[in-house]
Amino acid sequence: MNDLKLQQLIRTAKGRDPDAFTELIRFYMKDLYRAAIAILRNDEDAADAIQETILTCWEKLQTLKNPNYFKTWLTRILIHHCYDIRRTAGRYISLEQQEELAQEGVYETSVYDPPNREFKELLEVLGEKYRVILTLYYGLGYSAAEIGELLHLPAATVRTRLARGRKKLKEYYEKEQES
Repeated sequence: MNDLKLQQLIRTAKGRDPDAFTELIRFYMKDLYRAAIAILRNDEDAADAIQETILTCWEKLQTLKNPNYFKTWLTRILIHHCYDIRRTAGRYISLEQQEELAQEGVYETSVYDPPNREFKELLEVLGEKYRVILTLYYGLGYSAAEIGELLHLPAATVRTRLARGRKKLKEYYEKEQES
């Protein structure tokens, strides 16, 4: 979808058009899922965070000042909901449990496209502070400055964590190659 069409959809959605808002959410759904799963590492919690984000965005759409920042605004709300869920639930499920769920067919009935297995394994290697930033940077295409805004971190810290995260991945793959 081109930028002009997105801008028009955002303006229409701000006019309380549910169809335009639905189309916007569908357009960004995979990005929302990737960001939520990077933080929560659990499909059910990710779905809850996305659902809460959609509701909050619909209710607060009038507060969006600049339509150019809709995706950033949407992602920031999602990140806040993800951290709220983690604070209240405090639970994780391991990669093995996720694979069991996949074998049981849970993913087949999910409305969200699950990321591929390699992506999940990659995320498991990293600590959260690197996992979230690498997902936002490589998975969702945010710049270091935008990630800094989303996570309330200086852009220099984001760049440092990107570099360290890449270094950890390199070390992991080198170790895997030796095995």
